[in-house]
Amino acid sequence: MKYLGSDQNFLGLENERNYNFSSSAVVIQSLPYEHSSSCITGSSKGPKAIISASHFVEFYDEELDKETCFEKGICTLPITDFEGIVNEAAMNIIEKQTANLLAENKFIVSFGAEHTISYGIIKAFNNKFKDISVLQIDAHSDLRSAYQGSKWSHASVMARVHELGIPLTQIGIRAQCKEETELIKKSKNIHTFYNHQLYNNIEWMQKAVDTLQDDVYISIDADGFDPAIMPAVGTAEPGGLKWQESIEFFKLVFAQKNVLGFDIVECAPKEGEILTEFNLAKLAYKLIGLKYIKK
Repeated sequence: MKYLGSDQNFLGLENERNYNFSSSAVVIQSLPYEHSSSCITGSSKGPKAIISASHFVEFYDEELDKETCFEKGICTLPITDFEGIVNEAAMNIIEKQTANLLAENKFIVSFGAEHTISYGIIKAFNNKFKDISVLQIDAHSDLRSAYQGSKWSHASVMARVHELGIPLTQIGIRAQCKEETELIKKSKNIHTFYNHQLYNNIEWMQKAVDTLQDDVYISIDADGFDPAIMPAVGTAEPGGLKWQESIEFFKLVFAQKNVLGFDIVECAPKEGEILTEFNLAKLAYKLIGLKYIKK
């Protein structure tokens, strides 16, 4: 299995025993698929930017009191090539690649471009694990049956997931069309926690966790967070999760559920800025650490 060395891997790990495929519990796949961006383009540069920014993230997590990268190993795979491949064909490639990694019993972290990539990943997880649920952090519901004539739009990814019969819990939603609202109201498989419902109400965290199955896959759109901490995104919306409240929520999720893997998507880097990609790299490392806290 090919993997990237210290100049290109997540965190810039220098000792090969900490990043080779065979000895690493965690594997990172970069999926720069961007075909349906409808506002700001550039998310195809997101995966590489997050990995580059991760070289400035400290190995030691003071909250967890550990250096997870040395304890578990994090392998970074070469960037997946989508040249000339779009829509369902691209999803098939992602599904197959993810399934191969699952067969190796790896904890899979995926950095994507547009949110559409999550469908291929989730489909692979759904084929291996029974009764999973998806936890979606996002400003948008992404539940349109199609957008701009395409059922494979980033704005339709969770509609495709919903068609698989997978329970979906959405956090931070603050922009949707009437079609999406009506689907949420009639579906027993969609649990939406709107952004305006989160403020001055910490009870939402446990209520959200309670909607999840025992096995959970997490899909994180960078625009789910406050633009003050994640400004470089494809479709920004005012409001969103703050840093510490999101960490507290993820701590609950990892403590009470079996998180199978996660993805981070929709980072559209801005020249001369690093805040978004650095914060996403730091978030990814935090979640990896939470996965391996001894219970």
